[in-house]
Amino acid sequence: MKVLITGTSSGIGKGIADKFLREGHHVTGIDCNESAIQHTAYRHICMDIRDKMHYPELGPFDIVINNAGVQNNNDIDVNLKGTIDITEKYGIHPGIRAVLMIGSASGHNGSEFPEYVASKGGVLSYTKNIALRIAKYGATCNSLDFGGVLTELNKPVMEDKVLWNEIMEQTPLKRWMTVEEAADWAYFMTVTNRFCTGQNILIDGLEAGNAHFVWPEEQ
Repeated sequence: MKVLITGTSSGIGKGIADKFLREGHHVTGIDCNESAIQHTAYRHICMDIRDKMHYPELGPFDIVINNAGVQNNNDIDVNLKGTIDITEKYGIHPGIRAVLMIGSASGHNGSEFPEYVASKGGVLSYTKNIALRIAKYGATCNSLDFGGVLTELNKPVMEDKVLWNEIMEQTPLKRWMTVEEAADWAYFMTVTNRFCTGQNILIDGLEAGNAHFVWPEEQ
């Protein structure tokens, strides 16, 4: 199958691209940075997804995965508007099989930087909009809303023992997801899954659901 993935130069996006390439698919990656992938079935387009007036004519794609994201003053423009623009351009056509959004646990619990939270909350709603619109093609659209993932971006807390211990106190599984696990989820939801659609799937090691039941100990 032909797959379009944004944000493939590092982290989760690169991991997802590597997974699809290993499974024999053809991948087109879009990223504002140079390619970090060398593979005969991989095509890299160095482009800012905010620049929708210059989107090239590509595809058609069987699968579109919106992974590109930032945590800075461009959160709304990249994470939300960029996701919308890429999907509207490449993800809505009769041959589409699946559209996948990489959301965030923050879109569920509101616990992060204000514009980042708002951008990811918008992605969660937009997921349902696309699911409704491409259902007539027999296609699915879901979002994978990860909590902590072991990427370069998260090194500031991963390498700080005090902060890391604090995070683990809030995470019942006592670990974060690996990039490879995130890629497995993305592959399952777009290739294997054919019926689950319109869902915002929270995958955070139960961090958001962490609750301590308080009751006197039995005597």
